Amino acid sequence: MSRRKKRYPEGEFEAEIVSLSHEGRGVAKIDGKTTFIQFGLPGEKVKFKYTYSRAKFDEGIVTEILVPSKDRIEPVCEAYEQCGGCSLQHISAEGQLSHKLSTLKEQFAHFGNVSPQEWLAPLQSPKTEGYRSKARLGVRYVPKKDNRVLVGFRERNGRFLADIKACEVLDPSVGKSLESLQTFIRSLDAHETIPQIEAAVDESKTALIIRHLEPLSETDLVKIKNYAEEKSFWIYLQSKGPNTVTLFYPELSKEERFLSYSIPEFDITIRYHPNDFTQVNTDLNKKMLAQAITLLEPTQDDHILDLFCGLGNFTLPMARKVKQVTGVEGEETMVKHAFESAAFNSISNVNFFAANLFEEFAHLEWAQQSYTKVLLDPPRAGAEMICQQMDKLNPEKIVYVSCNPATLARDAGILVNEKGYTMTHAGIMDMFPHTTHVESMAVFIKNGK
Repeated sequence: MSRRKKRYPEGEFEAEIVSLSHEGRGVAKIDGKTTFIQFGLPGEKVKFKYTYSRAKFDEGIVTEILVPSKDRIEPVCEAYEQCGGCSLQHISAEGQLSHKLSTLKEQFAHFGNVSPQEWLAPLQSPKTEGYRSKARLGVRYVPKKDNRVLVGFRERNGRFLADIKACEVLDPSVGKSLESLQTFIRSLDAHETIPQIEAAVDESKTALIIRHLEPLSETDLVKIKNYAEEKSFWIYLQSKGPNTVTLFYPELSKEERFLSYSIPEFDITIRYHPNDFTQVNTDLNKKMLAQAITLLEPTQDDHILDLFCGLGNFTLPMARKVKQVTGVEGEETMVKHAFESAAFNSISNVNFFAANLFEEFAHLEWAQQSYTKVLLDPPRAGAEMICQQMDKLNPEKIVYVSCNPATLARDAGILVNEKGYTMTHAGIMDMFPHTTHVESMAVFIKNGK
């Protein structure tokens, strides 16, 4: 039997916002019941209307600010209230950092029962607009909107694509081209069978992967080529799964078909394909690398293990500082590309392995070696299996880079409360300004070392 929504009161009501939820919504207590109010900030008095009701909580949206927070600012995007791509544009940069740090502290206490000896200063990017170099954009032909094609992110309710003309957080080569992309896709015969476009921007090029569900006509292929020439885009076509991604324009040799980003501090250039995983904020990535390697305190005697190493984002810079680095990654294609980047940078003191790091690993070749230090950079699911088996690796120091404070807190609890480590440092990194994503870093030292 499906659960029905409760009827909620009609009209406008007043409320005082007491806190901010992890999703960035204001939290009010009304007659003892929690009400999540979109766009409300702690300390504010607002008028709002109800939008949703359950037995344990209600939801609403601000209609008027009666007493504003000191952290309230005007959103930079005109589609902010509609688009679900950002959640915190109405909060100052300082307020966003404070919220993200509070989230990390709360998760440490709730899921791990841990706290660091020292908090690191937050890492920030020099820019909070136009920073995002990778994104997956939805595409949808909508006859009810004058037969237009929409390109962008979903609305806040997640059901439909937002009708937006530009995106302020995407790299301008893409973010300022959304209207152009919409017109271009609408002009194609295949405009009803293109569900998404992936964008990847490096230091000099913009690549788009166009997913198409049906074969493209010759007329469409000509239009795609002309559009690519006009915008100076690299265009890839994808007919099915990720393995079908193929460069369509321009015509390049195999050696030329790379995007790349540089890490000048370590004299590294990492080359990648547009559907490889890379950090979306290249400026913040450089700061993150520098901090992680500083915290690891590498020496020429170290053999460091880099788990969930991807393309070698941490592996290759660390190799400049130590005797040996071993990188382990779940995707074989990424391992292949990591080896290629190592060769391109003339780095020989690294080795890479493909392995499922969510399973038992002690019997694998790379786990039979001895390591002084470990760097962890897992996906949102965290590194629970690794942490449960950390005594088999027994490193003297661990630097854990996280994109999910809840799983970091859980894993920190394992390392501190079960495996004999002390969490000496922790802090946040604002990889995704204007969103509720919390990236963080923590350091663990083996007790007695």
